[in-house]
Amino acid sequence: MTVSHSRIRRDRISAGRPEEAVTPTAPLKRLNVFERYLSLWVALCMIAGVLLGKLLPGLTDALRHLEFAPGSQINLPIAVLIWLMIYPMMLKIDLGSILDVRRKPRGVLITLFVNWMVKPFSMAFFAWAFFKHLWLPLIRESLADQYIAGTIILAAAPCTAMVFVWSYLTDGDPAYTLVQVSLNDLIMLVLFAPIVTLLVAGASNLTVPFRVLLDSVIAFIVIPLALGSLSRTLLIRLKGAAWFQDTYVAFFHPITVLALLATLVFIFAFQADNITAKFWHVVLIAVPILIQVYFNASLTYGLMRLFKVPHNVAAPGALIGASNFFELAVATAIALFGPGSGAALATVVGVLVEVPVMLSVCAFCNRTRHWFPAPEEAHGMGGIAVEGTMRETVQSSRGRPHVTFSPPMDQ
Repeated sequence: MTVSHSRIRRDRISAGRPEEAVTPTAPLKRLNVFERYLSLWVALCMIAGVLLGKLLPGLTDALRHLEFAPGSQINLPIAVLIWLMIYPMMLKIDLGSILDVRRKPRGVLITLFVNWMVKPFSMAFFAWAFFKHLWLPLIRESLADQYIAGTIILAAAPCTAMVFVWSYLTDGDPAYTLVQVSLNDLIMLVLFAPIVTLLVAGASNLTVPFRVLLDSVIAFIVIPLALGSLSRTLLIRLKGAAWFQDTYVAFFHPITVLALLATLVFIFAFQADNITAKFWHVVLIAVPILIQVYFNASLTYGLMRLFKVPHNVAAPGALIGASNFFELAVATAIALFGPGSGAALATVVGVLVEVPVMLSVCAFCNRTRHWFPAPEEAHGMGGIAVEGTMRETVQSSRGRPHVTFSPPMDQ
């Protein structure tokens, strides 16, 4: 069914969105400089970290052995940087929005199925097939086990922050995106540790110290989520939603960027010897990660089409189904196996490939939006209509648009 331009324009105006030129394909949208060139920044951090590790080995070794608490196995510098990344992400999570999943749950249920019933297990299979069989003549078995563990940890937690960017680039429904991310974060509290423990033990010869893994979940999910939710509730009540989004959340954006880059420098410094001696291992690790990302994106997108979910839910659903919470993965791998481990290196490779892969999925989703019914045609088939719970604002800062999500204003 063809939807006229005037009809689309009327729909956008009635939804409170500014009138804009609409074509059957996705409108041109841009990432900011950091997001657009994330793979370049990762590569530069890789070079800087390796140089630091090689030129200042004493300093690097001292930083490597700084622990959050004796016997915790949580590296202190990286823990602080990870908190500076994860806390701002949790500020965006509106736990109250999860109640809206009851209205039209189909899109949410499909993504949950892929995120928790398919993605970690498919990654374990691909990692086992490549590292235990195809790549085994090229790497030591002990490293194969480390790489399997790292890729499983990477795939065991769905992405939290960058999916808001991917949803924006595909004209995704912001209500659905927020509900899906919030629900995933709550499920992570329960399932992340058992899934990692089960799959790492099943696909490799490693045993995951469950207590250390549980400490990581508390440190990097429970505490930031609790603080983020408390901050969000109190500050919105005291200062209003606009101040919270435009001032408080915006304040952390550059801090989050710098924390991510600093974390990468530290990790590559700790991995300097591994990288210089085994550079091609980065390529070998990337292959199963790429395969599982495209596999899970295709599966989610195909199921959304099969069940006639509208495109503005199907596209972000495919991206959430495929992307990874790499900040949590890096922190967990370091806590479990150490900052110089093969597991930590595997999670960092996930960061390296994240942006170009997700942009390619965005491009495919935008080219195939005609496969899906328009939102009004698919009413009741998976889209989430959240009345008064949030607003999408596309703001411009020096010409670089970004997306913010706001909760309902107190009536």
